[in-house]
Amino acid sequence: MTVVPPTETLIFDDSAALVATAAERFAATVRAAQDARGVAVVALTGGSNGIALLRALRDAELDWSRVEIYWGDDRFVPADDAERNEGQAREALLDHVAVDPARVHPMAPSDGPFGADIEAAAAAYGVLIGTAQTGVVFDVHLLGMGGEGHINSLFPHTSATAEQVNNVVAVTDSPKPPPQRISLTFPAINRSREVWFLVSGAEKAEAVAAAHAGASADDWPCAGAHGTDNTLWLLDRPAASRLS
Repeated sequence: MTVVPPTETLIFDDSAALVATAAERFAATVRAAQDARGVAVVALTGGSNGIALLRALRDAELDWSRVEIYWGDDRFVPADDAERNEGQAREALLDHVAVDPARVHPMAPSDGPFGADIEAAAAAYGVLIGTAQTGVVFDVHLLGMGGEGHINSLFPHTSATAEQVNNVVAVTDSPKPPPQRISLTFPAINRSREVWFLVSGAEKAEAVAAAHAGASADDWPCAGAHGTDNTLWLLDRPAASRLS
C-alpha cells in the first residue's frame, strides 16, 4: 500500500494558538468551498481541541446556512448524555449560529429512532453518507487523536480500522468507554478534500511521530488518514516533541 505522508505540519506554543489558527483556516476553507460549489461539507470531531475550535467559530463571518454538517463519530448513548459529540457541538457552536437544521446530520443516539439497535443506526448513517465511489465528499474532515493513535472510533487492530468497503460501522467493543459508538471509516475519511488533525499533549507525541514516519494504519490508525488535496497537522509543542 502506498504511504501518503502528511502534507503540512504546523507547530504552536500552546493549544490556544493552535485553535485560533484552525478557526481562521476553517473559515477560509469553508468560504472557498462555498464559492466553488455553493455549499461547504464538513465532518466535526469531539475532544478538547475540536470543541474549542467550534467555540472559536461562533463569531466567524460565515454563511452557516450553506454548511452541510456531519460527524466523524459519536457515542451510542442517550441523546442527552454529556458524552455525545453532537450535544457538545450544539452547545459550543450550532445553537449559536444560523445553521439550516436540514443540513445538520447527527448520528442516532441509543434512544433515537433505532432504539438500541446500533447496527441499524450505523447502516442508516451509511445510507446518508453513500458509497465509497459516489458518497459524500467532505471539504474538511476534522480529527482529534488518542495517545494510541485512534481517530474517530477507529482503534488499533480492530475490524472497524480494517474496514475498506463500508463508510460507516457500528463499534460495539471500543477500548475507550463508552464501548458502543458509530464511526466513519477510512473509505469516508480519505475521500475528504482536506483532513485536519488537531492534536495537543505529550502523550500523543509517539503517535504523531509514527504517522509522520508512515507507520501501519493497523498499528497507528492516525497514519491511515489523509485528504485528497491536503492533510494538515496542527500540533502543540509537546505533541510535536518526537518529530525529527
